[in-house]
Amino acid sequence: MADTFNYRIDHHGSLVRPPGLSTGDPESVTRAVTEGVAYQRRLRSTVVTDGDFPREDFRGAVLDAVSGFRRTDQVDSAGLARWVAESLPKADGPLLADWTARLADLTVIAPKASLPSPAYLAATTYQEGLGPASARELGEALAHVIRAGIELLVAQGVRLIQLNNPLLLAQLGTDPADQGALSFDDALAVDALAVRLEERPEGVRIGMAPGWTAPAAVDRARAGKLYDEIGADRWILPFHQGTPAELALVEALPEDRDFCLGVVDATTPELEDIDAVLTRVDAVSEVKDLEDGAVSPSRGFADVAARPLLSAEDQHRKLVLVETIARYCWGNEF
Repeated sequence: MADTFNYRIDHHGSLVRPPGLSTGDPESVTRAVTEGVAYQRRLRSTVVTDGDFPREDFRGAVLDAVSGFRRTDQVDSAGLARWVAESLPKADGPLLADWTARLADLTVIAPKASLPSPAYLAATTYQEGLGPASARELGEALAHVIRAGIELLVAQGVRLIQLNNPLLLAQLGTDPADQGALSFDDALAVDALAVRLEERPEGVRIGMAPGWTAPAAVDRARAGKLYDEIGADRWILPFHQGTPAELALVEALPEDRDFCLGVVDATTPELEDIDAVLTRVDAVSEVKDLEDGAVSPSRGFADVAARPLLSAEDQHRKLVLVETIARYCWGNEF
């Protein structure tokens, strides 16, 4: 894919929030996003996001813009507040379109938008006996809302959109995890609906991040089904542990898909050894064309605003390392 080089130095979207940021203060958020864009440009990133600064967590791009959901007092182990679906969702406004328009005014680089996938939201918000008749029905309704949001983003000039479903990789193991409210087949069908655009301008990439950690061993048939069913152009895959399973996830990708390798661990401050990372990338080059590839951290640095995974300083060092690795791999062509 000829224009993959435009997005060689990638990141998942969420960044460590600056001290004192209040999502309830529009001026504070606008100032933080403006400074965040400048920060990403100084890092020579080839993508620019709003850092998720306007939101409590990475799901807010959808949950803050639709009706039909209620926040509860429960919090899971990752610090995510539990939301439940009380009715089928309806969009109250555009998903991220206002913020991406502001980003476009701040930089010549087309902004990247990150959204939670509809299957992920359905699996984590469906409650039997409350609202929607099934998790599949909820997921399909969310898919239509999110697809409409993606179409609007594309119409406004966004060329890279990432959907996040942290639950999928656990379903690719030889001993799959509990599927929860949404079966594996239903999750694939729901997320496939969201990326099935009627028109896709040249250069648009719809990416899917199916999870932050590879399973211990990959079921190749299930991995193939994942890639075949969900028509995403770009797959953002964990690649920071150097395991055979990580390489297997890349090997299973169809030849016509881009891939982004999460080569540095966004959860630990220690910097990776560049030679070790490059050795792993060399292994990928034996089975895939690196011209279809990119590199990034393994996941977002602060998918929950109040629970950043690293300090701002450690985040900076990790992002600089990603940029360095990209230039080792592809030179200065981007």
